[in-house]
Amino acid sequence: MLYKMFEMNRAAMAPMRAAADIGQSFFSNPYNPWSITPMGRNMAAMFEVVERVTRRYGKPEFGITEIPLGEASIPVSEETVWSRPFCDLVQFKKKRNKLWRRKQPKLLIVAPMSGHHATLLRGTVRTMLPDHDVHITDWVDAQQVPAHEGQFDLDDYIDYVIDMLHELGPGTHVMAVCQPSVPVLAAVALMSARKDKCVPASMTLMGGPIDTRCNPTVVNTLAEKRGIGWFKRNVIAKVPFPHPGVMRDVYPGFLQLNGFMSMNLDRHMNAHKDLFMHLVHGDGDSADKHKEFYDEYLSVMDLTAEFFLQTVETVFIKHDLPKGTMMYRGTPIEPAKITKCALMTVEGEEDDISGVGQTQAAHDICAKIPDSKREHYLQLGVGHYGVFNGYRFRTEIAPKITAFIRANGG
Repeated sequence: MLYKMFEMNRAAMAPMRAAADIGQSFFSNPYNPWSITPMGRNMAAMFEVVERVTRRYGKPEFGITEIPLGEASIPVSEETVWSRPFCDLVQFKKKRNKLWRRKQPKLLIVAPMSGHHATLLRGTVRTMLPDHDVHITDWVDAQQVPAHEGQFDLDDYIDYVIDMLHELGPGTHVMAVCQPSVPVLAAVALMSARKDKCVPASMTLMGGPIDTRCNPTVVNTLAEKRGIGWFKRNVIAKVPFPHPGVMRDVYPGFLQLNGFMSMNLDRHMNAHKDLFMHLVHGDGDSADKHKEFYDEYLSVMDLTAEFFLQTVETVFIKHDLPKGTMMYRGTPIEPAKITKCALMTVEGEEDDISGVGQTQAAHDICAKIPDSKREHYLQLGVGHYGVFNGYRFRTEIAPKITAFIRANGG
């Protein structure tokens, strides 16, 4: 019922959204004399803001077509090298030519499956591309996966990570951003216990909830306070017709987005007020930056109910991984089995999603990794998003990750 009400509301808003689009076009048309008047600019700005806040945002593109090389540039193309119903593995291939013939370390970036598309890590990919052969997990919106494809839970997520590491082969380096820190560490632990030849050369965990008992945030305390029963009753819905995933149980992306927005509601409201003023005053650069960010931020995807509920219970309520009680298909996860894979953890001083210390806890449970193959880095002055994107990531965090990879087989 919840999902159907959301879709009905979208449909009911469609005429107003169309009218706002027409109004914006009318008042911003350069052939309309009203467009140069204060009233015309205010009307055009108002209609544009209304249209944007009621729009359905589709999945964005990565849009990475080249990387700079001195005064020249190297063409880049996307290629899907591995595919399953719930995920594609995308490689960003650099065209080999007389300027570019280097063989680089393979880097698997495991994007979070937590409501946003993998394109949220566009800046991460762009930053790592010059020095690495970059692959990224492009998770599929559960709304688009037919029910006959079966379920997808945390154990399946771990299977996918292991399969992708096998696809890329020995010597691969893996980087987990936020939520996948837990399943990536679990996958490496399982592979290490099996003496798998494809155990990654290094593992970088960034802003991940390894042990949410450390410096708990609002997100962590909410999960413990509500309990898994509350989530089952209140946030799980069935995908309605006519979406391909009709009748699949999901945690809808619009609910996840509502949670994200409510945590910093004042900031988001002020940002849209600022957008209105930028449009009125003709500040195109500032308006474009706002649109670029929110085109990505407001584009969300559904998660399968089984994955969401198992993750909440295992990671945020029971804390199975740091307690040593996490299981994978009846097999215990033993981080102490990891001995050859180097470990780096990265945290943000002002992270309000994964508190300081939660990711660093990986070093405590991976006790058998030699000190020479481990590193922790705390970036001052950044929040959760700044751990993997933005100026500080490009200039301070990424160079340290690259140096760590080079020091460990890259």
